Formats: sequence, structure tokens, C-alpha cells
Amino acid sequence: MTSPFRVPAPDVEPPIDIRQFIDGAAGFLGGAANVIMQLSNRPVGYGVVESPVRSGNVMVHPIKRLRTTLTYLSVAMLGNEEDQLAYREAVNTSHRQVRSEPGADVKYNAFDPKLQLWVAACLYWGARDLYERMHGPMDEQDADAFYYHSARFGTTLQMRPEMWPANRAAFERYWNENLAETRIDPKIRAYFDDLIDLRMLPKPVQLAFGRTHRFFVTGLLPQHLRDEMGMSWSPRQDRLLDRTMRTLGAAESIAPAPLRAFPFNAYLLDMRLRRRLGLRLV
Repeated sequence: MTSPFRVPAPDVEPPIDIRQFIDGAAGFLGGAANVIMQLSNRPVGYGVVESPVRSGNVMVHPIKRLRTTLTYLSVAMLGNEEDQLAYREAVNTSHRQVRSEPGADVKYNAFDPKLQLWVAACLYWGARDLYERMHGPMDEQDADAFYYHSARFGTTLQMRPEMWPANRAAFERYWNENLAETRIDPKIRAYFDDLIDLRMLPKPVQLAFGRTHRFFVTGLLPQHLRDEMGMSWSPRQDRLLDRTMRTLGAAESIAPAPLRAFPFNAYLLDMRLRRRLGLRLV
């Protein structure tokens, strides 16, 4: 029986060991940039900004939001089908409340599989981009295997497997066409600026890390979204980012596998423990 969570990949043998492509540092460095990519799709953006689920609001509960987001990524990429089913239902409980009001200018529904496809595409594009910035290009077989596996970013929720573009070339067409249509209006831009400048955290943290965080976010965005955000980015900054990412990649390459996968491995274990003890997953 075909798994409901995976896209069939008949040309990829043997199956990928996804653990070799998991970089814990990447989850922190690329997180905000990826959120901007996702929310640049206006229905996704308004769904998050207008969400009535206060417990999931990063500006109100930043640590909890970090845990639930990283747990989702951990389950999608590293979890088994039992993990995925359990976390899907937990996330669905919150998503049922996220839908636009009748007559809203921007209509959205967190259960819309087309919006989930866009979110999954952003997560895949960002994960691949970060890996290659840190470690260099994947070979063709690994790149294909990683692509097919990454469909789980969407199929762990309601995105149907057949919605995932058939191959990497088809994905590039989907990505380029949909990225070009993204727009960031003032309401969403203000939310992004708060996120980038870490305004959900105590003032000393903002002052200590806000500028560095903005550097990484700006550098990791596609140029179209930098333009939409009114951000400047120079060749010198690009070279500095490239050197920094390669240095981090070299350091991670010699780290023990559990350390390299942290915190994703820890969040997966936490989710399994919570499920066993009957605690809330989200």
C-alpha cells in the first residue's frame, strides 16, 4: 500500500538517508527568511497575521511557536507515519480556526492544499539552498532523492502527493511562476520587520542579535522578496554570507551526527514523549 505521506520516486534507489542532509544550524539561520517566503503569498500571510489562535502567535509566545514549528519540521522529515498522523491531527486542531471571515478582502483557509503546497515549496527551496550554501551542490541522485522526500513538508498535512511537482524541473517552473506573483503589502511588511528585528524577545536580545539576524534574513531571501521588502544587499555582503555559511558547513561536517541534527532530533523525541504521556503536542 502506498503511503499517503510520500511522493512515489521510482527513479531513486536506494531511499535517501535524510539525516545526512539535516543541519540544525540551518533551522535557526534560515527560519525567518523562510517565514517571509511563505507569508509573501497573501492568503498565507493574512492567515498567519489574522489568526485567532493566540497560543500560536510568535509575537506573543515566541518559544512555544519555535517549538511547534521545529517539531513539525522534525516530524515531516524524520518521523514515521505514526508520528505524522499524530502531529497532523494536533496541527489540524489549531488550523480549523484559521479561515477568513465572510467578505474579507483576502480569503484564506489553513486547510487549503494549494496554500500548503506553497508552504512546502518554500521549506524545500530554503532547506536545499541552505544545505548547498553550507556544503556545496548535491549530486544528481541525492538532489532527486532529497526533492522527493521533501514533499513530506506538505503531505504531513493536507497536500495530496500528486500535487507535488513531478520532478525538479517541474518544481523550478512552479517556483519561478509563483514567486514572481508574490507581493508584500504594508500590513505584512510591518509584521516581517517585527519578526526580523526580534521584537517578540526581550530588549537586550533585540539589541544583541537583531542586526545580525537582519543580515542573515536579507541574504537568504530571493532577490524578488528583497525588493518587495525594500532591502538592499551588496556583493560584499554576499561574499561575507558565503564565507560564513561555508565555515559553518565545514564545522558541522566534522561534528557528531546527533549534534549536527540538533535540535530536530530532540524535538522529535520530545513529541514522541508528549504523545506517550498524553500531553498536548501543539
